[in-house]
Amino acid sequence: SELDECPKQMFTLYYLLGTQLGFVFQVYMACQSMLIVLIGAIPEYHIEQGDHSNYEELIKHVIFTEDVNSIVTEWFLLKQQAYKVSLAGSLFFAGVLIGNVFFGPLSDKIGRKPVFLTALFFEVVFGYATAFAPSYEVFALSRLLVGLMNGGMSLVCFVLTQEYVGKAYWAMTGTLTNMTFAVGIALFGALGYYIRPWRTLATAANSPGVLFFLLCVSLPESPRWLYSRGYTEKAEEVLQYIAVRNGNSNAAAKVKLRMCPGSVKTGNQGNNGPGFLDLFTHTVLRWRTVVLMYVWYSCSLVYYGLTMNASEDSGNRYFSVAMYGLVELPAYPLCIYFINKQWAGRRKTMASFLALAGLSCLCTMLVPVTAGALFNATSLALLGKLLVSAAFNIVYVYTTELYPTAVRNAGLGVCSMSCRVGGILAPFVPSMRELHTSMPFLVFCLSGISAGCLGLLLPETLNKPVTETLDELSSPAYHRIVETKVGS
Repeated sequence: SELDECPKQMFTLYYLLGTQLGFVFQVYMACQSMLIVLIGAIPEYHIEQGDHSNYEELIKHVIFTEDVNSIVTEWFLLKQQAYKVSLAGSLFFAGVLIGNVFFGPLSDKIGRKPVFLTALFFEVVFGYATAFAPSYEVFALSRLLVGLMNGGMSLVCFVLTQEYVGKAYWAMTGTLTNMTFAVGIALFGALGYYIRPWRTLATAANSPGVLFFLLCVSLPESPRWLYSRGYTEKAEEVLQYIAVRNGNSNAAAKVKLRMCPGSVKTGNQGNNGPGFLDLFTHTVLRWRTVVLMYVWYSCSLVYYGLTMNASEDSGNRYFSVAMYGLVELPAYPLCIYFINKQWAGRRKTMASFLALAGLSCLCTMLVPVTAGALFNATSLALLGKLLVSAAFNIVYVYTTELYPTAVRNAGLGVCSMSCRVGGILAPFVPSMRELHTSMPFLVFCLSGISAGCLGLLLPETLNKPVTETLDELSSPAYHRIVETKVGS
C-alpha cells in the first residue's frame, strides 16, 4: 500500500515503540493466562478420621501437609468441589473466545485505540476483583470477565503493534511479541516462587496492567486503520508525528497520501462498511478464512495436547511453570530465520512446522516410554511442542498479512475463536485412549499434517504489498486474486 512507500527511516521509532508495547503486554497476558495454575494449586493433604457424613463436616477434618496458599486451601475446593478449579480456568478461556469474536470487528469499525484502551482498563479492574474476591462465585465471575476483555484486547494490541511499524518489520515484531509471552510464563513462575499467598500473587500479576494502561494512553491511532477508513489527513498527521519524533523533519514534510481506493469514512458508512460477514461472502476472503480457521484450530489442539503429555509436573511446580514457557524459546529464532527467506517464506515454513509437529506425534506413538534418555516419548513430545509453537507464531504474522486492514481484526477474531475451540477440546482427546492407546496421538498427528497440507493452499505474502481495503484485495494491481485451488 501507499503507506509502505513512506521513507523507511520514519518507522524506526515506532518499530521500537511497537516492540516495547508488545513486550510489556505479552508479559501481562502471560501472567493472566497462567494465573490459575499457581493460585489454583492443589497441595498435599489427608483427611483425619471423623464424621464425613456431609461436606461441611468433611472439611473440618482436612489437614494440608504442604505449605501452599491457594483458592483450594481458602475455599476447600476438594473432592466433589475440586471441579471448581478447572471451571474457573474454563470460564477464563470461554471469555477469551467471546472477546475474540466481539472486539475484533468492533475495532475494525470504530478504531484500534479506543477498543484496546477500554478493554485494558476493564481487564485491570476485573483483575483486582479476582484478587479481592470474597467468595468463589465472585472469583469465577471475575475470571470470565477478565477473559472476555483479555481475548479481544490481545488481538487488537497485536494488530495495533503491527500497524504502527512498516511491513518490513512485521515478521520481526510479530515474532518478538509472541516470544515475550513465553518469557512472561517463565517470569510468572519466578514471581509465584517469591510470592506465595494467592491474593498477593494475583495483585502483583495484575498491577503491571496499570502501568501499561498509562503508557498506552498517549499512543496515536493506527495510521493504517485511519488510511483504510478514508481519514487520509489524520493518517498523514500520525505519520508526520512519527517522523518528527524520530528526528526526520524532512521526511515529515514529504508525507502526502492519496485517498485510499474503496475507503469509506466510519461516520458515513452506515451498514455498508466491511465487516464480519465479508469474511465469508467475499470471494477471496471466504477460502482464506475457512483454511485459516482450521489451521488455528489444529495449532491449538496439537499445542495443548502435547503440553498435557509433556508436562508431568513432578517436583517444583514453579520450576515446571517456568520450563513450560522456556521450552518454546528456540522456536522463535527459527521463525525469524525461515519466514524471511525467499525459498521458504510464510506459507511453506508454517506448513512444514505443522507437518513436522504431526510427525513427532506419530513418532511419540511408536517410541516406547522406556527408550533411551535422549530419545524417548517425552523428548519427542517436547520437540513437537517446540515445532507447533513455531507454527503458532507464524500463523499470527501470516494471518495479519492475509487480511486487509479494513477487516484484519475481524479475521483475527474469527481465527482466534476457532483456536479457542481447539484448546477447549484438547483435554477431552486423551479420553480416546479407551478406544486405543494410540488414538489421542493419532488425532494430533492427523490434525498437524492435514493443517500443514491445507496451509499450502494459501498465497505467499513475503515481499507482497499489504492491502488496506476489500477493493484492493480484488484488484489485479495488488496480485491478490491468485489463489491456489484444490486439485489444481
